Amino acid sequence: MHTVILVDDEVFVRIGLRNLIDWNSLGYDIIDEADNGEDALELIERKKPDLVVTDIRMPAVDGLELIGRARSAQSNACFIIISGYNDFGYAQKAVRYGVHDFILKPIDERELTDALTQLHRKIAENKLFDLRNGDLRKERIVDALIRGDFEDEQLEEWAKELKVDRAKEIHYAFLEVNDVHPWNAPEPPSAEQWREIIRRRIVEAGFAEAEDDAFLKEHHGRFGLLIACGEASGPRGDAAAYAAKLRQAVSDAVGAVVYLYLGRPVSRLAELRDSYLSAKDALQLKFARPDSQVIYCPDPGEGSANYVVADDAFRRQLMESIEEKDAARIAEQVEATFREFKERRFAPEAVKSAIRQVVAGVLTLIRSMEGDDRALTTLEPIVGWQDLNVSPGELKRLFLNFVLESAEEIARLRKDCVKGGIQKIKTYIEAHYNENISLKSIASIFFMNPVYLGQLFKKTYGVHFNEFLLQIRIGEAKKLLRQTDLRVYEIAEKVGFGSADYFVTRFEKLERMTPTEYRNKLLEKK
Repeated sequence: MHTVILVDDEVFVRIGLRNLIDWNSLGYDIIDEADNGEDALELIERKKPDLVVTDIRMPAVDGLELIGRARSAQSNACFIIISGYNDFGYAQKAVRYGVHDFILKPIDERELTDALTQLHRKIAENKLFDLRNGDLRKERIVDALIRGDFEDEQLEEWAKELKVDRAKEIHYAFLEVNDVHPWNAPEPPSAEQWREIIRRRIVEAGFAEAEDDAFLKEHHGRFGLLIACGEASGPRGDAAAYAAKLRQAVSDAVGAVVYLYLGRPVSRLAELRDSYLSAKDALQLKFARPDSQVIYCPDPGEGSANYVVADDAFRRQLMESIEEKDAARIAEQVEATFREFKERRFAPEAVKSAIRQVVAGVLTLIRSMEGDDRALTTLEPIVGWQDLNVSPGELKRLFLNFVLESAEEIARLRKDCVKGGIQKIKTYIEAHYNENISLKSIASIFFMNPVYLGQLFKKTYGVHFNEFLLQIRIGEAKKLLRQTDLRVYEIAEKVGFGSADYFVTRFEKLERMTPTEYRNKLLEKK
């Protein structure tokens, strides 16, 4: 809503202006009235309205003088003049002062509505322009303070611009919105949209009087801000309560998990760099304090975050559980992994490294089994999270989903691999049936346990290995008996029997006749 002050020395005119149109539906809110130019000027300076609708002829200070004095006082308000006199000279002066419109009494409802509609966008654009210019100026000031690039003479003016001139202590802090990502929010807000949402909420919650008072500086997916406390207190005193309320207000507004990282207090703006650096230290404790959403910089005796890569033993154990498709054990190990992150105070980069190790191991295994890792629906989130803001709880969920789906995929690939492997064994037997082969020798060739191979063969083809081999050999022997005049002992040797007598015995048992009887039976049919 754009704010409006009505100025006219006749009360009934002001009442008529209020009731003539629906100001709210046009995006305006009448916040006050004045019946003379002097009072109006005081209201303009104090309430900083977006629009002033004023009569041109009033006692003491008329409308044009009011506008001129407001402009001299650096007011950015827009003006609409209402007059009962069609005076070209007044209109000329109004144009020079940058008045938006000159409307004659009696006021026409349509004319005023059209003027306000046209003005609404201009005011919004001016506000955005002023806000961005103010943001840029404040960012440059804060950057200079962080670099230590300033003169002491500048500090008083800068403190006023940053609205910290009355503060007894100042904290630099980072505000971070988490878990709003492409895989659970199709169109996440842009950084500029986040800035507008957060700034609006800061004002609505009473943490700043106006949007241009709320300093927000983007830092790689999070926002830097200043927290100024009016009373002297320790780092866990008023500032902590302020930070907690601010974090909750923003979280409620955006409907997401929000973290606030609070730097140490400093008493002078010249020391802001110290608070900024300690706030950066607090960023590293996100996984060390997974149950806190307001995270303070580490105390001197507390120790800093751990950047050491996780022990490889945890990766090997988890990979073993994934390969065995042990869902219960996987869940336990993921919980244990995140406990380790907390207990050993892993910095976010160390957490990323540990997660990457497991993901790389899983993908390597899937590819070695001739699988397609792109089929994993959980792959994009567990790879893409590293460039986004993800809470420890959300990361645990993404990671667990990834390893569970990977375990399912690896089990499926193993079945396909076993199925393909047993087919290769069958093909090998069909090609080498005439050699001195056995279940043991074939198991050795294919690096398998003989007992397991025997069981798998029977399960796959419905016959034992020895029966299958015998069927192939007898089948080939029958073909030779039909197509050649080779002697029985020669045929026995060609199909892999070391003994002619054993061949005859096995042939007779399977075909209910000897090889010779089989051949003679074929000759009789001629």
